[in-house]
Amino acid sequence: MPSSNPAFRGFGAAPGGQQQYAGWGQPQPQYGAPTQHDPYAAPAPYSATTTRYLTMDDVVTKTGITFLVTVLSAAAIWALPGQAAWGLALPAVFVGLVLGLVIAFKQIANPAATLAYAVVEGIFLGAISEAFNSIPQFEGIVTQAVIGTFGVFAGMLVVYKTGAIRVTPKLTRWVIGALVGVVVLMLANIVASFFTPGGLGLRDGGTLAIVFSLVVIGVAAFSLLLDFDMADEAIRRGAPAKFAWYIAFGLLVTVVWLYLEILRLLSYFRE
Repeated sequence: MPSSNPAFRGFGAAPGGQQQYAGWGQPQPQYGAPTQHDPYAAPAPYSATTTRYLTMDDVVTKTGITFLVTVLSAAAIWALPGQAAWGLALPAVFVGLVLGLVIAFKQIANPAATLAYAVVEGIFLGAISEAFNSIPQFEGIVTQAVIGTFGVFAGMLVVYKTGAIRVTPKLTRWVIGALVGVVVLMLANIVASFFTPGGLGLRDGGTLAIVFSLVVIGVAAFSLLLDFDMADEAIRRGAPAKFAWYIAFGLLVTVVWLYLEILRLLSYFRE
């Protein structure tokens, strides 16, 4: 059946809109009259293959490695003396944005790209987290944000695995639409801030900003469901094992976004 996940719109698709799934034989061109099918000419169902297909162990392992690299990179930046890490935050944002867009649009699935992105994100997270933690009124906020992030991650994983919320094409469209709406509002707020102090009031720490952060956290949480579904669908479709690196990249993007928004929301309450 067609995929409800946008990451698989082109995955396994044949020209003309026909779907091809891993493990199925390729259609052979026929010349002249059709010939009788020879069952002995088909490959044996248990014959050896050089392709190793994706498993859940691959997803868990590659995602764990990616998250570990991010944490170690962030810890290394945090350990730098003084405020040396602050100067690395802005370059890391631009490099991470470009690298992330390239990986996402080209669906690059290899360890070099995913781990390079993890290092860059770790540099940014380490710098921004240290900046928050160095402010007296925000002391301890980073620990709270980390706990909140993994709490949401674990909660959405339970919700997905128990089937309490099923990822359907309708839900996928809703989440993507909400995501686009959030991005548009963020950009509009930035543009408005050039003309009016505080812009649209979405990031000034007021009541509207708190409500907007809660909405963004909700969209990020539901985006995790799409990431989990992408992993399950890749396994069902017989994706190659290396596709686990692309899944790990997608999960990292969502978790980093979720962490930053929770950190921002907590800072509003501290203020």
